[in-house]
Amino acid sequence: MGKKFAGTCYIKANGAQLSVEGSVEIPLLKTTKEKKVGSTGVAGYSETNIAPYVKCTAFLEPDFDIDALSGNDMTITAELANGWVYTLNGAWLEGEVVANSSDGTVSLEFTGLDGHLQR
Repeated sequence: MGKKFAGTCYIKANGAQLSVEGSVEIPLLKTTKEKKVGSTGVAGYSETNIAPYVKCTAFLEPDFDIDALSGNDMTITAELANGWVYTLNGAWLEGEVVANSSDGTVSLEFTGLDGHLQR
């Protein structure tokens, strides 16, 4: 029997369902490591925290409520096709929010104070 691990994702912002296109991006780890190389080879690594985030592309349907997404303490949930759920708390929209009229979409990047992955 096959296992579903890719496909449709669901995004909610403060409980309101967004209609998303394509992939949704979430961090799987809370830190990133970078090697440190010296004249004698790899000396070790440095570790840096990653800000929790959710990236997606949403459709600009007639009822798309951009004002509802302008908060600075939102809860964003991303439900992936494999059943994993990522919850982003204390979230806000990061950067410029620009509509693409040729395909009716908007790229959204939510950053938050805390992110939690439930598997």
